[in-house]
Amino acid sequence: MARMVDVGEKPHVERRAKAEGFIILKPDTVEKIKTGGIPKGDVLTVAKTAGIMAAKRTPEIVPLTHPIPITGVSINFELEEVGVMAEAEVKSRGQTGVEMEALTAVTVALLTVWDMVKGLEKDNKGQYPTVKITDVKVVEKVKK
Repeated sequence: MARMVDVGEKPHVERRAKAEGFIILKPDTVEKIKTGGIPKGDVLTVAKTAGIMAAKRTPEIVPLTHPIPITGVSINFELEEVGVMAEAEVKSRGQTGVEMEALTAVTVALLTVWDMVKGLEKDNKGQYPTVKITDVKVVEKVKK
């Protein structure tokens, strides 16, 4: 039996969580992200927007999470030779943590990067032999 945990008796406190993840891409694709050469447009701006939207909609995606008052979401990217590192930070003042929102934000941001560049990453059979989303994890959780 599944149930949502009752957090009604918990105090409202400031909460923050950071999550990160990495998408492995071809070096040529990373270079095109840097120079604006992706046919679908500005990869990192679209991915950032998608990640922010995902954080706000986490209770619609992850069934037993609570709708919480999110006070801030930031998503940052670091371009590396073989891919893109994404970090999401989510803040709230509420009764439960925001790590699921941070994980959802970073994962959706990386999925959006994949969608934006998939035309450049396919092999001649239409497959993605080298693209991989990896190392998605919570790197920090703070409750004040």
